[in-house]
Amino acid sequence: MGTVLSISPSSKKASIMDTEATGDGLKNDKSLKRHSMFVSLSWKKLVANSAKKSAKKVTPNPLPSSQVAHLNSENVRKTHQTEEKKPKAPIPVPVPTVPTKNSDSVLQNGRLSTVQKQPSNFSLLSPRRIVIQASTGELLRCLGDFLCRRCYKLKELNSGEIVLWFRNIDRILLVQGWQDIGFITPANVVFVYLLCQEAIKESVSSAAELQGTFQTCLYLAYSYMGNEISYPLKPFIIDSNKDVFWETSLRIIDRLSNKMLQLNADPHFFTEVFQELKNQRDSSESSLDR
Repeated sequence: MGTVLSISPSSKKASIMDTEATGDGLKNDKSLKRHSMFVSLSWKKLVANSAKKSAKKVTPNPLPSSQVAHLNSENVRKTHQTEEKKPKAPIPVPVPTVPTKNSDSVLQNGRLSTVQKQPSNFSLLSPRRIVIQASTGELLRCLGDFLCRRCYKLKELNSGEIVLWFRNIDRILLVQGWQDIGFITPANVVFVYLLCQEAIKESVSSAAELQGTFQTCLYLAYSYMGNEISYPLKPFIIDSNKDVFWETSLRIIDRLSNKMLQLNADPHFFTEVFQELKNQRDSSESSLDR
């Protein structure tokens, strides 16, 4: 590697150069280098040139398409034959065993004996899933029937009037642009029912008083469950609740703050309140529906 090879083109020129070199012995090495011919070749170039000369061109002979298709079909047939020859073992399926009550079977000395189990305090019973369905209109009628039954002193009050109060406020907020979608949904009606249970008492003596307290509950429900950040006070305040609006609101919040949070966090509690509201429907109306 890196060895310098000196090659002379012919012997005659080499002898002439030798005579000149002996005659001019006093000349320095630079003159000899000037008249001599050196060809420097690297080892890599020599190997590359020899490899190119020794390499032979190989032209592949492609198989005809008919032979290729025949070979492919033979391979597919062989694979199917090997799969068919394999024995198909049955898939093991675990067989469930049903233990007897408070007893287990134990093999002792070749005989099957029973061992009594002590009763456990913890039962592995899965909780029952209760599905309750009701439409929004049905829950609104149940809410109206509940308030009519609670305020028994108001003889001329009907459930449709209470539902109309609710729908009017929701329509006003939609028309004025305070909300993009309606608030009246089954979950929100259940929330309003929870507030009305504590806020509205049997001592209500007028429809205006009932409407004022009911609309105060609606404002708290919109503020807590609504999709918007804030709502205006004007649709919820009337002359009967104008002076006691904030006092009634703070009293309801103080009493029902924990239940309001529990209604959203605990599905079992929500189901209980939902079922209770659904049971508030007047029996005469439910019989007519049937």
